[in-house]
Amino acid sequence: QVQLVESGGGLVQAGGALRLSCAASGSAVSIYTMGWYRQAPGKQRELVATITNGGSTNYADSVKGRFTISRDNIRNTMYLQMSSLKPEDTAVYYCNARRDRIPWLDYWGQGTQVTISS
Repeated sequence: QVQLVESGGGLVQAGGALRLSCAASGSAVSIYTMGWYRQAPGKQRELVATITNGGSTNYADSVKGRFTISRDNIRNTMYLQMSSLKPEDTAVYYCNARRDRIPWLDYWGQGTQVTISS
């Protein structure tokens, strides 16, 4: 059982930066693959970035070079450092934790709103 709580969302001007945090609690969180997803109004939820327990990362093409995902396994916290923000980054951002090959171990946070003004 894993609980995820996002924080750090807010309103920022285009070109600015923001850091999102996801605090995780539960059993064996450090072995989960974790990731950030986002959903804008009227659009499907999409992958932003993922990070494995070993630190391997994957990014959506739309955020490569601008966003950095990281995790602190001691504190069970994941981060998304966002820079050069664009209005199209506006969305609710969700934290996710999952176990590879165990699809029922798939957890989501409540989301945090990120709004980028032009």
